[in-house]
Amino acid sequence: MTLPPRDVPPPRPVEPEPTTGPLARAARSVADAVGGLLGDRPDGEEPAGKGGRAGAVLRDVVTAVGTAARGAGGTDETGKASGSGSGWHPGTVLTDLLHAAAPRLPIRDGARLRAAHPGQDEAAIADALVTRYARITAGIGAATGGLTAAQWFAPPSMVALPLELGAETVLVAAVEVVLIGELHELYGRPAEGDARARAGAYLTSWTRQRAVESGPGGGGLIATLGSAGVNALRRRVTRRLARNVSSAAPLLLGAGLAARSNRKATGQLAEAVLADLRATGLRAPGRG
Repeated sequence: MTLPPRDVPPPRPVEPEPTTGPLARAARSVADAVGGLLGDRPDGEEPAGKGGRAGAVLRDVVTAVGTAARGAGGTDETGKASGSGSGWHPGTVLTDLLHAAAPRLPIRDGARLRAAHPGQDEAAIADALVTRYARITAGIGAATGGLTAAQWFAPPSMVALPLELGAETVLVAAVEVVLIGELHELYGRPAEGDARARAGAYLTSWTRQRAVESGPGGGGLIATLGSAGVNALRRRVTRRLARNVSSAAPLLLGAGLAARSNRKATGQLAEAVLADLRATGLRAPGRG
């Protein structure tokens, strides 16, 4: 049987980039995981997170977070503090991982988005994207709640809990960064520069919960101010991680809380970005 082609571009190659090391390997795993979630079904259908794909992807990202943490000297193979003195600093490790993975995320351009939604205008396509991606982040939350619920019956496995919450944080943030990028492409307002510069702009957009600013310096804090932007991103990641603690509620209560919280947060982010894009809806030359 011939299946329809998946409408998702492969993770983007980024040059120059480190080819080895725990962080680079973990970043590739996160980008691959996001590509798997976004590419397994056509737009408009229920994502596989409701069935089990989100759970499998989440486990892959748990491994990636553990790899990044061990590379930073924070944990051993079990997820416990390594005792090296640096400790497990989730905000720093998750920020570094998200920053490294962002240039690889599979963001479609405006032409591809319109081809995937023939006959629909920008508003309808934007609504479809927001609905779909909110369902995906809800599925990630539900999967995290399901995994942590099982651990209430196996107390020794609770040592992995911080990694699972970290994986949810990175995976949801990465999906939302893709959504931000595609909304900018749809409205003819893509960030400027190469893959790294665009990734910095969209991470700044995610951090500020606003659209990318136009004109010189529009790449934002992360692209132009270095450590100041990274610190802002770290604060946003840390707040998101703290909010994801609801996933650890006993039984399956955490799954419902996390799914609802993620869906709401993704929708609110999209509303804020779309308000900016529609208010200043000037298209770049040759776009739209």
